[in-house]
Amino acid sequence: MTLKLAIAQLNFVVGDLAGNARKIVDAARQAHAQGARLLLTPELSIAGYAAEDLFLRPAFTEACDDAVKGIAAALADLKDMVVVVGHPTGGSLRSRSVAVQMRYNAASVIKEGRILETYAKRELPNYQVFDERRYFTPGQGTCVFEAGGVSVGVLICEDAWFDEPAELARAAGAEVLAVINASPYHVGKEGERVARMADRARAVGLPLVYAHLVGGQDEVVFDGASFALQADGALAMQAESFKESLVFMQMERSPQGVEVVAAPSAIAAPREAEAQLWDALVLGVRDYIGKNGFPGAILGLSGGIDSALVLAVAVDALGKDKVRAVMMPSPYTADISWIDARDMATRLGVRYDEISIKHTFESFKGALADEFKGLPEDTAEENIQARIRGTLLMALSNKFGSIVLTTGNKSEMATGYCTLYGDMAGGFAVIKDLLKTTVFALARWRNAHDPYGTGASPIPDRIITRPPSAELRPDQTDQDSLPPYDILDGILARYMQDDEGIDEIIAAGYERAVVERVARLIKINEYKRRQAPVGIRVTHRSFGKDWRYPITSKFNETAGAQKP
Repeated sequence: MTLKLAIAQLNFVVGDLAGNARKIVDAARQAHAQGARLLLTPELSIAGYAAEDLFLRPAFTEACDDAVKGIAAALADLKDMVVVVGHPTGGSLRSRSVAVQMRYNAASVIKEGRILETYAKRELPNYQVFDERRYFTPGQGTCVFEAGGVSVGVLICEDAWFDEPAELARAAGAEVLAVINASPYHVGKEGERVARMADRARAVGLPLVYAHLVGGQDEVVFDGASFALQADGALAMQAESFKESLVFMQMERSPQGVEVVAAPSAIAAPREAEAQLWDALVLGVRDYIGKNGFPGAILGLSGGIDSALVLAVAVDALGKDKVRAVMMPSPYTADISWIDARDMATRLGVRYDEISIKHTFESFKGALADEFKGLPEDTAEENIQARIRGTLLMALSNKFGSIVLTTGNKSEMATGYCTLYGDMAGGFAVIKDLLKTTVFALARWRNAHDPYGTGASPIPDRIITRPPSAELRPDQTDQDSLPPYDILDGILARYMQDDEGIDEIIAAGYERAVVERVARLIKINEYKRRQAPVGIRVTHRSFGKDWRYPITSKFNETAGAQKP
């Protein structure tokens, strides 16, 4: 007995039901022509993941059901071909006050024009970016079907992280587990997935095939890297990450049970973390801009490290002809800033323009002269400069249609070292989830590598080595306002990303005054983050769906027990 199995590691678009169905049909026909008799598609592949409150609209779920039926009809002529399709199904009872879910995150087994079975996901994640209990009801059953003489048990993503669903599938006769997934990327997630699935395979003594989504959807990115494991947890096949592919393997029965048979070359070579992180940013930009129909991107290129990194990502994602950089010098812009900005634009071959804000800044100050009379210049004048730049970029965006990419990083978002309607003005925040120290590390990595062939060493060395500055007042550096970035980012990683308490962080060697100051900055700048554009999530805790703190709050962790 030999079963040739294929995984459709594809990039679907939320809500493009006809397009998603067409991709599945094309993949099934291609797989069948190459001898496969089982095709696995990712979780919710018909709808796209995550469709969020579209799942609550009856018309959407009904259209998904119709699309699944359409796929079955379109593949009726493929003899012995079994296709597993992920989709939402069912409905809910809703009023203005109550919602009772009867909707499922499902997988249907299709063969020769018929839907043989439909399995409903049992374990619904409700943490980090996941909110599935808002939309779905847990399933209760199991699904084991036959393909090419092999009994295959279906699980959906989170099901495989728990004991019971896999054990029930084995008890129902499964000889191999087929797990369909939409698991958002964050740094380190790929290795964690493989390790947990290896535990699952060993626990039930069955080989496991993991079919995963690829592509960007708003703030999340899916990295693909689908894989197959032997019953002992050994890796037998792994697809490349961040790329669409149709990957094949064979399942063969031996005296020891079913085994995965694949060539050694079927295991993609391991890649360093920076390479995967770069791919995630590139794919996130490409899909956000492409799927939403923007003709290109525009950004303010300051001569600093953040905008330099965003420009390099944008060119790798879109190509030089779809990216425009604008330098907007103020009275405080150092000569080396515009020199380095020009240099970088030349290295990457993008359109580059300079629009001075000096006269506009003086006009603003003149208009406010009576109001500000007798008062020293401070952050008000600094923010005026940032807001002039934001207005100019948005004007160019409105006129020519390109989306403005903002250039703020996670360290700035955390501490409020950013200006509402200024450098925060734009449509997509590329490095919103990168700490400043990661920005520097990734810039150095990109200068040492040219993964998309757009140019080696795109970032002038001086941009990386000079002290970072907003250049909104004379001789300004970031460290005038913030702790050194290695200290700041260490605190942010512990406090914001890992939820460590203030006393724990102090015990790790950080000064109390600095820790308390950073915690306070995080708290008082929540109102800014709520107004920031969506950006790419690349860590396990981002300022987005992972972070849901109230703007108005009197809780102070440093105050100890709060007495009435």
